[in-house]
Amino acid sequence: QVQLVESGGGLIQPGGSLRLSCEYTAGKGFLPNAMGWYRQAPGKQRELVAVGTRGSGIEYADSVKGRFTISRDNDKNAVYLQMNNLKLEDTGVYYCNARVAWTMYWGQGTQVTVAS
Repeated sequence: QVQLVESGGGLIQPGGSLRLSCEYTAGKGFLPNAMGWYRQAPGKQRELVAVGTRGSGIEYADSVKGRFTISRDNDKNAVYLQMNNLKLEDTGVYYCNARVAWTMYWGQGTQVTVAS
């Protein structure tokens, strides 16, 4: 069983920065095919923000390229999303995701609100 817990969201002004954290617990031998971040804005579908895929590298949504950085610390069982130069349209609930084979695991989400 895989459990993901996000933290680090909050209210931030445009141009500001936030760092989201995702701590995960899993059974021995946890080897995800991919880990990443998704977000869902009010009234919109959940969308990919950034993902690191084993064997394929890192992918970012065009809207966040150059502003967001995903990283992972295997020693701490954590994945991070550094978000800089935040924009109003970055507002939403951010979800940590892990894919193991064809199974997707999700955290409960953390709210990010960008407002002046």
